[in-house]
Amino acid sequence: MANKEKSGRLFWTLFKSTFVLSAFTFGGGYVIVPLMQKKFVEELKWIEADEMLDLVALGQSAPGAIAVNTSILIGYRMAGFFGALVTVFGTVTPPLIIITLISYFYMNFRENPIVDALMIGMQAGVAAVIVNVVIGMVSGVVKQRDIINTLLLISAFIASYFFDVHVVLIIFLAGLIGFINLSYRAKMGVGK
Repeated sequence: MANKEKSGRLFWTLFKSTFVLSAFTFGGGYVIVPLMQKKFVEELKWIEADEMLDLVALGQSAPGAIAVNTSILIGYRMAGFFGALVTVFGTVTPPLIIITLISYFYMNFRENPIVDALMIGMQAGVAAVIVNVVIGMVSGVVKQRDIINTLLLISAFIASYFFDVHVVLIIFLAGLIGFINLSYRAKMGVGK
């Protein structure tokens, strides 16, 4: 009985956490990522910061929305298949409700200057949160003190920003280089 109760609390915490994060986060997946980190790494202490960075990278590289993908990975990490189901349901339910309501009332407020001003203000806030995510992820890579990963970070930025290389190709190549680097280090007996 104690295990059922414990797993029930775990599922409820997973659902409630992803539902609340999803319901009150505007601006897309990159905005929810630092909030997920705060919740699951700092508050609940379920996941280490490095592992969260890995989950975000996996979530970004998979097709679909990064918030949904990352929540699936967190749910799976914490409670297996059913944990993934609970977190995906918690993550997609609020936007589904909100979009349904917006589409229903769209004609009434589509040209409302107050709504327009709110949206412009929200864009500035979203941009600030995204910059915060980028700084956190970059500092995580730099703290590893791995020259290959640091060069990979700089190269990926240059390829994306200046040469408009598709993100899927960048992620694939970065993953391949990371795999080769790790394999080489393992073969040579060098630490992580």
